[in-house]
Amino acid sequence: MSLPPLSPEQLVKPRHFELRMSLIFATLFVSQGTHLPYFPLWLQAKGFGAEQIAVILAAPMFLRVVTTPMLTALADRAKDRANVYIALVAATMIISTGYFLPATYAIVLVVSLLLTIVWTPHSPMADSLALSGVRRFGSNYTAMRKWGSISYLCANVVGGFILAAAGAKAVPVIIVLALAAALGAALFAPCMGRPRKASPLSAAEIQHAAPSLFNAYFLYFTFGVGIITASHAFLYGFVSIYWKSIGISDSVVGLLWAWGVVSEVCMFLFFNRIFASVSVVKVMAIAGIGSIVRWIIFPLVWPFGLGTAGFFAVQSLHSVSVAMVLIGLQKMIAETVSEERTGAAQGIAYFFNGFFMAAVTLASGPLYDRLGVNGFWAMIPIAIVGLALIGFAARSAPKLPVRGGNERPLVDETRHTVAGK
Repeated sequence: MSLPPLSPEQLVKPRHFELRMSLIFATLFVSQGTHLPYFPLWLQAKGFGAEQIAVILAAPMFLRVVTTPMLTALADRAKDRANVYIALVAATMIISTGYFLPATYAIVLVVSLLLTIVWTPHSPMADSLALSGVRRFGSNYTAMRKWGSISYLCANVVGGFILAAAGAKAVPVIIVLALAAALGAALFAPCMGRPRKASPLSAAEIQHAAPSLFNAYFLYFTFGVGIITASHAFLYGFVSIYWKSIGISDSVVGLLWAWGVVSEVCMFLFFNRIFASVSVVKVMAIAGIGSIVRWIIFPLVWPFGLGTAGFFAVQSLHSVSVAMVLIGLQKMIAETVSEERTGAAQGIAYFFNGFFMAAVTLASGPLYDRLGVNGFWAMIPIAIVGLALIGFAARSAPKLPVRGGNERPLVDETRHTVAGK
């Protein structure tokens, strides 16, 4: 499907476009790289139990699968997406200060719900601005986006050292300061006008193209991806709390999180050299098996005396259980979904991932309360269900790929749209 022609204003490349977008990505992921590993530690330090923590983490996930497509659709219709991005970052910074209020269960839950509405769209909107530059001016997306991965990794490591020195009370301070830096970068966001193609999460795009995507292969595959991804909910919600409970320091916790990200990035870098000729179903099967192995081994590391080295080894499986799932989804969409429907396909996958992740996160609180680290074993049947759905998808796979357009999807674009990091 051909895109609408560029207006004369859109043909003019903003000054220092790549530098400005690199700065946006670099500041964007510092707050996220602090929130995922360390926010549960702050909740525990405030006296919340595992079930309360699960609700505070899960409720925003349920909400954002509804609100994010609405806000991305609003941005697509605005005079300039950069203005919407600035407003959302400013609102996120202001709302995040609510964590300095008395930390009652109701206040923290309300702040978290409000925060997810304006925070989650940051990544897809930044991607949308960057990809407009790729399409219009031939900018290098990876060269800009890599600074987000670098800053996320640094936030994991540096955040751990800060918490080791100052304690969990530093978490809201880091998040607010990181968002202030993101707002400063957002003020320099390049003005790109309206997009010629809707954002991958745009509600309008999803509603327009979704009916044609509701076939057995696509549904089985995206359900399988969502459920395999959701088997990581216990890890994301409670692994930092578990590591702290067995005496691992905050700085090492940060390094463990960072090692998972490094492993993931390595898979993205070397995937084509290793798995280029492997079918998408086999890629996803390897990812599902990797998840199952990860959840079998994780509770055994400390009792078997493998120490932190054992946890670093298990974290290396992040390259299989996370990166290969995300790449596999992209590969499936590229092979079987026509170009004009790829945005809707990613939006639908985002919905499934978000919903299943929220549901399993909600269940993870009672699991951790009752089983502790052995709750990882409850993730095994979840991953098996996801793997079975991939098997059903294989049986209904189309014989020929659908081609549509000359543009190739980008790994990082799919990764952050679907994962919602």
